[in-house]
Amino acid sequence: MDPRFQPYTRLAATVLLVIGCLIVLRPFLPAILFAAAITISSWPLYLMLLQRLRRRRTLAAALMSCSLTLLIILPLALVTYNIADNASGFYDQIRAGIDAGTIAPPAWLKDLPLVGEAADAYLRQLLGSRDELMAVARRLLEPARHFLLGGGLVLGSGVAQVSLAVFVSFFLYRDGEGMLAALARGMDQLLGERRAELVDTVSRTVRGVMYGLLGTALAQAGVAALGFAIAGVPAVALLSVATFLFSLIPVGPPLIWGGAAIWLFNEGRTGWGIFMLVWGMFLISAVDNVVKPMLISRGSSLPFILVLLGVMGGVLAFGFVGLFIGPTLLAVALGLLRNWTGAGDAAAD
Repeated sequence: MDPRFQPYTRLAATVLLVIGCLIVLRPFLPAILFAAAITISSWPLYLMLLQRLRRRRTLAAALMSCSLTLLIILPLALVTYNIADNASGFYDQIRAGIDAGTIAPPAWLKDLPLVGEAADAYLRQLLGSRDELMAVARRLLEPARHFLLGGGLVLGSGVAQVSLAVFVSFFLYRDGEGMLAALARGMDQLLGERRAELVDTVSRTVRGVMYGLLGTALAQAGVAALGFAIAGVPAVALLSVATFLFSLIPVGPPLIWGGAAIWLFNEGRTGWGIFMLVWGMFLISAVDNVVKPMLISRGSSLPFILVLLGVMGGVLAFGFVGLFIGPTLLAVALGLLRNWTGAGDAAAD
């Protein structure tokens, strides 16, 4: 072969090899990306643990993986199980109430301004006519079935993806130092002097976004748990975990504390319902405006629209773990773009 064509031959072989590896790893790509984000975010903690365990990498990696299991997989599995169990019980109660004719609109509905009386009259008419009620049920049955099936699949696949990510993270922790050394040598050849700067940008961005997402979720879940306990809302642990998960979605927590407030109003506890609305509006949701910018600003400032697009696109592309992967990838891309264009330095000046 002509020596002039050898570099192109090697490049073509390398590209084909990379494409082949991506095809093989494609089913596991979301879990691998999530595991990489978790490992990068918690790497300083792993190094501290590794020093305390006298450089026993396997033990340190196992302890980190077990901690992730307790912090992520078990709560997610608990929420998935409880949603499925409660949905079945709720369906049975509704069906029994319809058969017995004992279902009535909540008493507080009529007191709502402007729309209360009309909504109460419509629901009483609907619940009083079995034929009309069955017609509405038939129209809503198929969309409801698809919604519940889709939600169950997302949560179920989320448990599987997170479990695989924790499994992968064990090897990333254990062999991470060797991987980093090999990656550094490869990036030195590709990027030269800018390698250290770009690696620092990526690591700071990933940590900032992951700390922002998870830190905000934990803070909102803690504040929500306190509010639920004060107001006497049942299933505080379940609702707190649900708040943690929904806080990863923009404007998600109001669905939880708003539902708790509606339950309190329905129980006739109007004062506590108002308390729950105020607590949710000014404390639970306010955490998102205080904690998240403070944590994310340590890595890379990510505009709200990119968080929203990252969450929605990430879920569509990667499933449940896309809640974390989507915003993280966009933040890394934005951080690299600012680094290459010098926009970050200009903003700092």
